[in-house]
Amino acid sequence: MAGALLAPILALLLALSPTALAERASQWPDWRLPAPLERPSNRPGQQDLTYPAWMAGQWQVHSDDLDYQVRFARNAKGAVVGDRAYNATAIGRALLGEALLQVANDPTNPNRQIAVLAGDQQLESTVVGRRSAQPDPAHFWADELALQVLHGPGDPRVSRVETLSRYALDPDGTVSAEQWQASYPSPALGLAAKATSSGHYQLALTPLNPGPPPLQSDPAS
Repeated sequence: MAGALLAPILALLLALSPTALAERASQWPDWRLPAPLERPSNRPGQQDLTYPAWMAGQWQVHSDDLDYQVRFARNAKGAVVGDRAYNATAIGRALLGEALLQVANDPTNPNRQIAVLAGDQQLESTVVGRRSAQPDPAHFWADELALQVLHGPGDPRVSRVETLSRYALDPDGTVSAEQWQASYPSPALGLAAKATSSGHYQLALTPLNPGPPPLQSDPAS
């Protein structure tokens, strides 16, 4: 009886281990869904992705031909989380320029953001799957699956995007990161899916200040 009870627990621990995340990275770009991700809790204060303490602060990010800033700070419970709307705004404007007008967090769910785009369009993005692991004090893995709905003229367009990230704290206080990303079709076509497009990125993060800035739920456009 004890073995039967422990089996699903051991399977879950294996699925959420750094080894499983590294294995997922090795399978890129041949990614498929479903992936062994947990659904984020909807309870307030427990649903955001938390990072190691060394991620707190503001960072200059260089990724391929893009440069932008991101920031992380402690929430009300003392956990380090990303300022999602601020970070999404910075990345979106680096990619889209003036076509991105604003990004706002859902005040009841930090896993959901709305991006307002030119042309009377809105992109709704909600994290629907997640796992993370810290195998040692200087490394951190995180994998997130987001459901994206583009609203605008015509019918909404639905897709899913998975982003797997590996962060490494370097001796000089900078952070090296690697990201693997894939897009999948709408879940209306089936929960099982093969990646339709993919990307692989190297990032370098340089700290801009010694302490974490305050979080803002809705950065100004």
